[in-house]
Amino acid sequence: MELNPLSAILSQLFWIIFIFLAVMPMLRQRILESARMSLIRQIEKQRGSRVIVLIHRQEALALFGIPLFRFISIEDSEEVLRAIRMTPPDMPIDIILHTPGGLVLASQQIACALCDHPAKVTAFVPHYAMSGGTLIALAADEIVMDKHAVLGPVDPQVGQFPAASVLKVVEQKPISEIDDQTLILADVSRKALQQALTLVKEVLMANGMEEARAHTLADQLTQGYYTHDYPISAGMLKAMGVNVRTDLPPEIYQLMALYPQPAQRSSGVEYVPIPYHPEPPTQPQRAPAARRRNAKLPN
Repeated sequence: MELNPLSAILSQLFWIIFIFLAVMPMLRQRILESARMSLIRQIEKQRGSRVIVLIHRQEALALFGIPLFRFISIEDSEEVLRAIRMTPPDMPIDIILHTPGGLVLASQQIACALCDHPAKVTAFVPHYAMSGGTLIALAADEIVMDKHAVLGPVDPQVGQFPAASVLKVVEQKPISEIDDQTLILADVSRKALQQALTLVKEVLMANGMEEARAHTLADQLTQGYYTHDYPISAGMLKAMGVNVRTDLPPEIYQLMALYPQPAQRSSGVEYVPIPYHPEPPTQPQRAPAARRRNAKLPN
């Protein structure tokens, strides 16, 4: 049976809309990636540096209802090391960090590679760089943070427990009351704490911090004095002797806006997304009564 002209037009319109809706997300992603590359290149030209972006959204897409969390992985370290190798020795590196942390091996590789780069390395932290992200930030010659951005402790985690807490159990209970698995975790924890202390100390000393101060700071960050998610502000870092500034360039905020959170649910935050500036009064203000009484008319 042949379709009438109206049905044929509606059928064609349906397929056009279907194809448009299927292609639109890919097109939007391409536009977003192009805008990122353009802004990254703009920052590089302004600062004469190589810009490396390491941004992870902690709440990521879900697959079949199972949340997928992004963190510093081996793939990330491979890419960052490749970018560092492509950078001339006399060219500064700017690394932009927004991450909850990740694998110790990957974070260590990135940190050590940044320490070995001859030119200046600057870490920009617009919001947070926790755990392995903090280790990478400490490898930079200078950290530039937002006034309210934070870093975090670099204490190792063994399984789902902080290594320092596992050792506390062994120290406070008779060995006869401790099972074999806990004893094994305690042995691993002892080694992990020593390795973390040595690593952070070496990273700090590579950037010119004297040994005694580097040891004190490494001990403070790695030995379980804080919870793993404890926020360490720029003021605290300055008091610890870390080279930190809080004049984050506006271009870094603009770049962060080009890495939006995947829209899985409606946000609880709403505002008009434009910067406000003080506006001049619409009407001239009247002078105070005392000034009006004392004013003299011209002759």
